[in-house]
Parts: sequence; C-alpha cells; structure tokens
Amino acid sequence: MTRARREQISLAETPYYHCISRCVRRAFLCGYDRYADRDYEHRRGWIRAKMGELVEIFALDLYAYAIMSNHYHVVLRVDEDTAAEWTDDEVLRRWTQLFKGPELVRMHLAGDVLSEAESDEVARVAALWRERLMDISWFMRYLNEAIATEANREDGCKGRFFEGRFKSQALLDERAVLACMAYVDLNPVRAGIAETPEDSDYTSVQQRSRPLAEPSEPADETQADDAPTLAPLVTAESADDAEPDGIGAVRLMDYLELVDHTGRALREDKRGAIPSNALPVFQRLGIEPETWMRHMRPRRNHQLQALGAEPAMRRFAETLGRQWLWGMRSSAGLFVGCTGASHAAT
Repeated sequence: MTRARREQISLAETPYYHCISRCVRRAFLCGYDRYADRDYEHRRGWIRAKMGELVEIFALDLYAYAIMSNHYHVVLRVDEDTAAEWTDDEVLRRWTQLFKGPELVRMHLAGDVLSEAESDEVARVAALWRERLMDISWFMRYLNEAIATEANREDGCKGRFFEGRFKSQALLDERAVLACMAYVDLNPVRAGIAETPEDSDYTSVQQRSRPLAEPSEPADETQADDAPTLAPLVTAESADDAEPDGIGAVRLMDYLELVDHTGRALREDKRGAIPSNALPVFQRLGIEPETWMRHMRPRRNHQLQALGAEPAMRRFAETLGRQWLWGMRSSAGLFVGCTGASHAAT
C-alpha cells in the first residue's frame, strides 16, 4: 500500500534522504534508446543543470547523484538552520525564481507601500514558502516537471514522463549517508556501463574526483560548467577544522578510495572480495567489508525505507507510528562500532 510522504520523512529523526525518480515510458530518459533508435544522452545535461539551479534556491544540500538511462538518484540533506536564517524577502525572491507568485508579493518586492492586512498576508505567504523551500517533495516535483516538459516538447507528445511518486529512503546516521552515497555513485559500475567510478559520467563521484585528475588529461565534455554544487567532504587542508564526527568529517580521499575499491570488487571479473591493501580505509571509516559489499551489490528486492543501525531504525519506526520497518535486520551490522545515534541527537 502506498504511504503518504509524511509517513516516510521525519526531519526530527534525520535531515538526510536518498531519492529515486524513474521514467514511466519504455523510451529512455537519457542515453541511447534502441526501441526508438534515438540518442537522448543530452538529457542528462538537462537534469544536472536543473539540479544545480534548484540546489542554489532550496535549503537543500546535495551529497550525491547519479543520472542513469531511465532514472536518477540524489542524496539530499534538508538544511533547516539556513532556511530559518533567511529573511522573508529572501524567501520571496527565491520562490519567485521558480513560480510567478501572487500580485501582492510582486508589489511588496517592488517596494510598493502595502496596508497592514496586505503585509500580514505577505508574511503568511513567506512562511508557507519557507517550508516549501526545505521540502524534498517540492524539490523533486519541480525538477521532474521541468525535465518532463522539455522531454515532452522534444518528443512531440503529452502525458507523464516520470512515475507519479519518487522513492525516498531515510538515512538515519552518518555512516548510512556514506553507504548510500557510495551506492549511488557506483550505479554505472554495477550496471556495467563504466569500468571505474571516475569514468562514470554524470555522477557525483566523477565530479568530486575531476579536480584531482592529472592536468594533462583531456577535458571531459560531460563535466560542463552546469555541474551542481556538492556538499563538501573534508580535504587535507580543511581536516583540522572539521567536526570530529559526521559525514562532513569524512576525508575526500578516503571516500574516493573507498568507492574505487568497492567498484573494482563489484566488477564482473572480480569475486567481490575487498583486497587486503584496501582494508586500511575500511578500518579508518569503521566499516565491516563483507557486510558493506552485500549492501553495494544490485538489489533485487525493493528499496529499504530507511538505512541505519537498528536502534535508529526502531526510533524512526516509532516516529512514523509503526512497530517495524522492512529491512531493519538486513541493514543492521553494516558498520563496526556504530551506536545508532540519530542525527537529531548530534
């Protein structure tokens, strides 16, 4: 049974969510469609550009993305603190970049003198829009509608382009965020369309690794200026200023090394075992390699509603008014020494 979005998202438990949106048609969203004998590769750029535009407007941080042939993944963090700091005028200006808005708001932003009742109405609208600007559903809705409009115009047709509902997965602790980021970044490797993470076009791991490439390497046309702003990981220079815990304390090189080793183990010509020379990075991040690899392999069952240590999963279930979440046991034990503390407790 389909559950309301409010029964799947709880900012009191975590601000981090993994979202997936799929195309409804047999025709591919991006890439080459052998049924229609057409190449839609350019649409990946549409999604990335629009994603980048929206990240600058919404109070959402983008941690990972992967744009595949008929679906895309994003890992998002709701930034309530930033949204709370915006003035009402800042909220109104941001929202009217997306939608026209009522005449009263346009009058206010133009500096017209309003009555007390009109000013109160503007304040009410600003409060409503502030909530929407930190709402994952509104982010996904606008992104999908914008891409669907362009795709329908190109195809000369009408109707749905994406499934009516996107899938969301709550990430209940920092290591769950790390695991989900890696899972998203490794989609092209798992699908067999890329040999290595850095060769995986239109992914956040390629975007993160690109600045580290040798200057002599030729520029990649897929890495255009429209790449979205990613939430930063710790560099060697900023490590001393980082918080001791949390996804923001994960070193960029550790993450890239982790994804690289995992991607090599996932390739068809490998047995899936982590080589001994890769174990130090797993140990530094407190990850149990065997369980990690089980999580990274293709999933034949439906996506877990939440990911994290079992205590955090239980708290999330209680918050949603449920006694159990599917996959609660299968996600337990993913990390070594994980206490299950939720983001709300940090």
